Order: sequence, then C-alpha cells, then structure tokens
Amino acid sequence: QVQLVESGGGLVQPGGSLRLSCAATGSAFSFYNMGWYRQAPGKQRELVARLTSGGMTNYADSVKGRFTISRDNAKNTVYLQMNSLKPEDTAVYYCKADRTLKESWGQGTQVTVSS
Repeated sequence: QVQLVESGGGLVQPGGSLRLSCAATGSAFSFYNMGWYRQAPGKQRELVARLTSGGMTNYADSVKGRFTISRDNAKNTVYLQMNSLKPEDTAVYYCKADRTLKESWGQGTQVTVSS
C-alpha cells in the first residue's frame, strides 16, 4: 500500500496556472493507476484526471485542454499541471492510487481561483 502526500495548491487568479504534486511512499508505485479528484463545497468528489500504469489518460470534460496529468516513476510522483484556471476549478484536490484490491488517498490540497 502506498501513502500519498499532495502539495502545490494555493490561491491563483483566473487564467493563471498551478502544478500539483503527489508524492508516494511505499513499494511498486509504477504498478498503480494514479488519479486526481476534486471536491468543491457542497458537491460530490469528482474525477479530474487519471493516468494508468500503462500510460493511458482520461480527463473530465471540464478540464480537457487545460489540465495535464503526468507521472515520474523514478520519483514516485504524479503531477497535475493546471492552466487557464477558472473560478469553478476551486476545490480541494485529492490524489488517489489504485490497483487490484488496493486503494489509497491523500489528504488533499486546496486550490482557490479568485481575483
């Protein structure tokens, strides 16, 4: 089982950029599918982007063309590059790792998009 710690959140103006990082400790990181999820106040947690161990990606329609998920298996880290941020991107962002019968979540990092 991996343990996950997110970082990189903060306050940014509309149109700005942020890069979130999720560092994993534990073994076999490269075998995990990695995902970024977010939860805004009063809303359900939703998938933002996912990157499988085999390199396949999928994105929420609302972030396609603006966000990019990537991973560095040598550093046990997954990233979420967020460009052209909008106020509706404001949420707590969570990192998730999953593989057969295993799942881990990070503690979340706050992203606030406001002028």
